[in-house]
Amino acid sequence: KGKKLWWNLKDHTSSIFVRFGHHKRIEYRMKLLSMLQAISLVSAMSSTKFVTNKMCPYAQKAWIALEVSGADYNMEEVSLYGAGGKPKWFLKLNPAGTVPVLVNKDDVVPDSELILDYIEKGSLGIGNNLKGDEVKLSNAWRRTIKERVAPIGKRAVLGGGRYELVELLKEIDNDVKGPFLCGETACVADCAAFPFIWRINDEFGLDECPKLQNWLEHCVSIPEFNKTIQRSWWWWW
Repeated sequence: KGKKLWWNLKDHTSSIFVRFGHHKRIEYRMKLLSMLQAISLVSAMSSTKFVTNKMCPYAQKAWIALEVSGADYNMEEVSLYGAGGKPKWFLKLNPAGTVPVLVNKDDVVPDSELILDYIEKGSLGIGNNLKGDEVKLSNAWRRTIKERVAPIGKRAVLGGGRYELVELLKEIDNDVKGPFLCGETACVADCAAFPFIWRINDEFGLDECPKLQNWLEHCVSIPEFNKTIQRSWWWWW
């Protein structure tokens, strides 16, 4: 498109350059081409912005969803701790000061679960909204991760409730349909579960949960999941 516009302008303005020397004409045209490339770059920039911290598991699940959905977005990472504090522009977006925050045109979505809902509803206007094969099962997985895996996993990491966590994992292992949690295609449930199950596996292993282990290995093999794994990462509190 830019190239076509360049040639149209070249033909249209060629009479202007007649009185200039050959080198001046080339210089002018090069400047004009640079301007057109800059305009093309600005117009190509996404109107969707994802504000995050890559070490946070809640932010990670929204990041995975954006990647798997194929959304076009710009990422901006903020530091949540340290002497500098959180930037003022970020606190204007989300006074709670938590990540992630998704900004899409006039919409500001300041919560990871709300971002998953936003993508699932098709609000980004993309082809893959991650509804998956079974919406009810997907919703059940999301509730399990949020209401059971996260708090029980936290207790286990802090030194108590390891047995409770193992029993929970064995229970939900039976619910994995494969290769993804809800069937043949990835859905928001996979995005929601991956950061937490990955951390639990890294800390304790999944030796008694073969289906979860296979699911985790399958997700890790997928570039859109794998790119969100960080060398340094936080637990979820």
